[in-house]
Amino acid sequence: RHSKDLETPEVTFMVPKKEISMVPDMGKWKRSQAYADYIGFILTLNEGVKGKKLTCDYKVSETVEKLLDLLETLDRWINETPPVDQPSRFGNKAYRTWYVKVDQEAEALVSTVVPAEKSAAVPEIAVYLKESVGNSTRIDYGTGHEAAFAAFLCCLCKVGALRVDDQLAIVFKVFDRYLAVMRKLQRTYRMEPAGSQGVWGLDDFQFLPFIWGSSQFIDHPTIEPHHFIDEKVVNEHHQDYMFLECIKFINEMKTGPFAEHSNQLWNISAVPSWSKVNQGLIRMYKAECLEKFPVIQHFRFGSLLSIQPVNP
Repeated sequence: RHSKDLETPEVTFMVPKKEISMVPDMGKWKRSQAYADYIGFILTLNEGVKGKKLTCDYKVSETVEKLLDLLETLDRWINETPPVDQPSRFGNKAYRTWYVKVDQEAEALVSTVVPAEKSAAVPEIAVYLKESVGNSTRIDYGTGHEAAFAAFLCCLCKVGALRVDDQLAIVFKVFDRYLAVMRKLQRTYRMEPAGSQGVWGLDDFQFLPFIWGSSQFIDHPTIEPHHFIDEKVVNEHHQDYMFLECIKFINEMKTGPFAEHSNQLWNISAVPSWSKVNQGLIRMYKAECLEKFPVIQHFRFGSLLSIQPVNP
């Protein structure tokens, strides 16, 4: 045998595809390397942001700057694609025009962020970016799309574009900017919530900023969970805390008593400590998002986030 046969095979990137087509396939997902990597990524970031404000000091790498430029481009395209006149209030069709642009340009955008020697990974990673901005057929957006963006960032870590010391910037700069663009999409095109549990869900559109946002508050000297339903606290502190940014957006989009339109969050405000809130939200995220077939059937698996079972 040639010695080169004994070398470890170079990983072959692949365009990620759906693997979970029926409810019984869910076990395959929970045992997969992708699940372990994804949840590990979420929890690592959760640990990293503990007790820190959005406005604290942290390193901003060149890759992070490029990701912010990428998100800025998506934002600019919204401005260039105003909503059209149509009879129905929700699901403005101009979103499809905007989405076509994202679809066409995704690989070019991602290639600006991925190191040159890993350029073969671009088509694989770009799929997660395309999946992260909503569905152009249904003109909806939900936690599955949000998960695709987290998967996109996870893949960028796996190819070495993002590093361990980028953790705070990943959440506070990149993910926060992503949320701002998604809120603008939701406002501009009046997108439907995808797979929403209606009033029983945590939020119509997002989940992760509540997890990371509650971690930011752990051991806070004055702000307790019951404070987030106080609009004065929200208005005073939302620049520092992701959780409060989410509450502010809900308050802007919804009318009526908070306890009625956001019952789950209202219940959470009664939990005694932020660390309990944080643990509870992680459990809820696994149960309500990661273990729900309607969400995971859309998840895509490639070489970076693999459907292969975790090695025992």
